Amino acid sequence: MRKNLKTKDAIFPMPVLMIATFNEDNSVNVMNAAWGMMLSRDHIMLNLTETHKTVQNIKERKAFTVSLADSKHVVEADYFGVVSGNNINDKLKRSGLTYTKSENIDAPIINEFPICMECEFIEYQNDTYGGGVVGKIINVSALEEVLDGDSVDINSLNAICYDPFNHSYYEVTKKVGNAFNDGLKLKDK
Repeated sequence: MRKNLKTKDAIFPMPVLMIATFNEDNSVNVMNAAWGMMLSRDHIMLNLTETHKTVQNIKERKAFTVSLADSKHVVEADYFGVVSGNNINDKLKRSGLTYTKSENIDAPIINEFPICMECEFIEYQNDTYGGGVVGKIINVSALEEVLDGDSVDINSLNAICYDPFNHSYYEVTKKVGNAFNDGLKLKDK
């Protein structure tokens, strides 16, 4: 038997993405966004309204970074989602996290988050079903502590995801299969 739920945003897991930009005074703005996805191997889409300070900054500076949040920084990541850059100009400073200016684009890299995508702004799309920032990924960097050689060690990454059903964060770590491989067992049945 099934039961109807009240929520419509029922995709789980949702990423916990930290979108970072420079403000007009060169201070750093960071926002938490769960509504993001890959459009292609080197393009990303963030479903964000133009009312966000982050979107205003992206349009002005033509660049932004997207970092994956981790369990070590869940408090800071949540803070970036509950406080608006339209109201507080020094969110990063208040969080205690630090940044380095990207060498590739005009945006900050938050030093403490393990994976960072440096993105060039392509366009803002706005239509009946929402709006969003489209960016081209120029570079991806990772903290050495989450690498195993040149690959990301998911267990060291401690990435978190958002649960829209219960408004909770969960750490993503347990491997349960091999992509593009396990399904081959059923191919010739």
